[in-house]
This record gives sequence, C-alpha cells and structure tokens, in this order.
Amino acid sequence: MKRTTVAKWSDKYSYWKINVQKDGVRKSFYSSTPGKKGQRECHEKADAWLDGNIQDTNQRIALLYEQYIAEKKLTTSKSNWAKLEGYGKNWIIPAIGHRKISSITENDFQQIINKMYADGKAKKTLLCLRATITEFCKYCRRIRVTTLNPEFLTIPNGAPVKEKNILQKEHIAILFSSDKTELYGREVQDPLINAYRFQVLTGLRPGELLGLRWDDVRGDVIYIRRSINVYGEETKGKNENAIRSFVLTKPAKATLQNQWQQTGNLDQVFPDIPEGTYRKHLQKYCQYNGLPKITPYMLRHTFVSIVKKLPIGMIKPLVGHSQNMDTLGIYGHTLTDDAQETAHEVGQLFTDILQSEVKGVVKA
Repeated sequence: MKRTTVAKWSDKYSYWKINVQKDGVRKSFYSSTPGKKGQRECHEKADAWLDGNIQDTNQRIALLYEQYIAEKKLTTSKSNWAKLEGYGKNWIIPAIGHRKISSITENDFQQIINKMYADGKAKKTLLCLRATITEFCKYCRRIRVTTLNPEFLTIPNGAPVKEKNILQKEHIAILFSSDKTELYGREVQDPLINAYRFQVLTGLRPGELLGLRWDDVRGDVIYIRRSINVYGEETKGKNENAIRSFVLTKPAKATLQNQWQQTGNLDQVFPDIPEGTYRKHLQKYCQYNGLPKITPYMLRHTFVSIVKKLPIGMIKPLVGHSQNMDTLGIYGHTLTDDAQETAHEVGQLFTDILQSEVKGVVKA
C-alpha cells in the first residue's frame, strides 16, 4: 500500500510524526531524531506497517524486554540470560521502558551507552551493553513491532579498559616450579596445580577447563566441546566460536600427562568442582606462593598477553573469539619487559637499515 502523507516536525514535542491509515485502522509513527534523518525514519516505520511487515508498534519497551528475556530463559543458560536481564533492569528499562517501541530511535540507545560511559564503566561492559541492545532490536524486528536496526551505535573514545592482574614471567616460573599450597594450616600438594598450569598454557575459559573430559583429547589435539557455567549448567560455550580444536604444545601435553597419572581413571580431566571452589583454591595457592591475587579468568588473560606477538589470526581461533572481538585490546595486558623488548626490536630495525645503507655507500 502506498503512503500519501509525509512526516511533520513538532517543535512543541521535538519529534517527527506521521499519520497513516490502512483498512480503516489509523496509526501514528514517530521519530525524535532531528533533521531529514528523523523524517526518513518516520517514513520507513509507516511504510513498513502499510506493507504489512509491522504489527503492534504501540507496545512498551518494558513489556517487550520482558518477553525477550522470557524467550532467552527458554533457549539459553542462566549465566547468559541473567546478564541480559541485568542490563535491562539497570540501564535500558529505567531510560526508555515506559516508551512505545514506535517512538524509539537509535539515538535513544546511544544515550544509554553514553550514560554508562559517563558512569565510568569499562569498555568491555559497554561492548556487552551494545551487543544486548542489538540483540534486543533483532528480537523486536523478528516479532514485527519495529524496523529499527541500531547498526551505528558507538563506544565513546576513552572508555577505560579495566586493568587486571596477570601473571608476569617471574610468576609463571613459580607456578611451574611449585606445586605446594596450604590446607588446614599444613603444606600440601595442590590437587589443582595442573589445572592452573594448563589454563595458562592454553588460554581456556574456566568453564571450558572444568568441562574437559578425557575423550576430548585425541593424541596431540584437544577438542573444546562444552563449558560448565557458574551455575553448574553444561553449555555449548560462550558463543559459536567456543566449539573448537587446537594442537597441544609440548608443555601443555606434558601437563595433561601429569594430570592423567592422577585422574586417568575418571571421565573428567580435572576435578568435578564448582567454578567458585576452583577460584578459592587458586587464590589460596597464589597467597601461599607469593603471587598476585588473580582469578581463573586472569589465567586466560595471561595466556593472551604472552602470545600477543603472534598474528591475531592465529590467536583468535585458539581462544575462541570472533573476528569482531577486540582480543588484544581487552585481553592483551602489559608484561614487565614489554617496553625493553619493543625498544630492542625497534632499535634492531634501524640498525639493519643503517648497516645496509652504510654498506651501500661504501660500495659506491
């Protein structure tokens, strides 16, 4: 059905509005984006409804988000939907929950991101909020209540990357030389020492490590097929890139062989314990051996920081990241001798150039 009216700007309410009618039903569509872009958005909403693609545009964001989370509860793990529910409760609903989906623009979502940025949230948190907004809008398009596709949402420049502790090279040396920890006031061998070491050597997520089974190991290749989340649920992993395989390095294979001597008669490679228990054991080990207080996820960060000089195309498949993930920006932390190594590499480049040029001058 062809639209015959055009959107008009209201100075009083600061939005574009267009009234259209189809089969005796009258609808109004809005856009608070100023200028021709806002008028175009208004026209697109009206045209989509006239063409039969859009249905009830008067639904409130709060209700739509509730429906979105209800679907997620049916199709994803609690560790996933609980995070999405939190973003809605703390950021999206307070800002625009009372408004109709037809009045929402991309700028409304950008302002939510900007507010989170102003509150000092880390870049990774901002990225997760943006991904949540994009996924929510995709859901709304699927149920045909909007045509909005917020493809130009940006993370403000200067969003802080939260600095996290990692193991430096001298700490890694201690990790691989000491297997002692304290239990009930006595020095004992840490039963999870191979788990800590294997995480550093492979960059596995904690849930992936705890989900490993011996039948996932085939010679020199390890297959990551599942993850155990913080709620004890078995999942297919954090994203579609989580299911992967890679060849074990010699140190990683040696660590697995040591673990086989302890648990080779069990299905699980490492003890079947909650992630919280694993975290407590690691922190107790770090305290006893004079290492920085770190979490299991920081062992994964340590791996990326060690291998960050490799081509990024080699790193992403190892750690299960998508092509769009800012792997080094979020996971690649500074090692204590990075600056010296950089200076050496830069100096060597210039030395090679100068030596080459001097030889050329002498020959001439």
